[in-house]
Amino acid sequence: MALSLSQTRPPSLTLNLSVVVPKRRLVSIRCGPRDNRGPLLKGRILSTEAIQSIQSLKRAHRTGSSISLTLRPLRRLIKSDLVSVLRELLRQDYCTLAVHVLSTLRSEYPPLDLVLYADIVNALSRNKEFDEIDRLIGEIELIDQRSDDKALAKLIRAVVGAERRESVVRVYTLMRESGWGSESWEADEYVAEVLSKGLLRLGEQDLASQVSLKSSILNP
Repeated sequence: MALSLSQTRPPSLTLNLSVVVPKRRLVSIRCGPRDNRGPLLKGRILSTEAIQSIQSLKRAHRTGSSISLTLRPLRRLIKSDLVSVLRELLRQDYCTLAVHVLSTLRSEYPPLDLVLYADIVNALSRNKEFDEIDRLIGEIELIDQRSDDKALAKLIRAVVGAERRESVVRVYTLMRESGWGSESWEADEYVAEVLSKGLLRLGEQDLASQVSLKSSILNP
């Protein structure tokens, strides 16, 4: 019996041209030493001199060499490099070395931005080095009337956060001796609020009331 063409034709093949492309997964890669340090902040570039200074300080710290000998070359650095060295040491939790760098900054480029003190206080508090906070604040001889109010508030918050009552009182004493709360240096409302709440939190009710009174008189 004859077969029809439809019966003898091989089955048609359908090609599926769609290709399954695996989804790309974005993986964040953090470069740097395998420890608990945070990543280097974007935009922060250390000069060759700053990197060499950091390495020398860490080497002296590790081997027990005299830090004072290592600090001498720091005086040749420009201010921005010194600040970069200080901040990088804080990032790596080398607080003691950062304090030494601060002393160089203080002698070479006075007066210092109070934000640097605040950053060191926060790092010392994070590492439970509370006695060093008191020693650091004790070394401040003057809070200049030209000090930025935001920087001053940041320092107060840092010391209050570390719960160093005597250091907070000292900061207020230095402010008062420099004329804070007078006509020559009017009390900023935000600074007064931070200071008053901090003193109250640490049990200094009388001083807290005094700060609030100064602020209310000059900012009715």
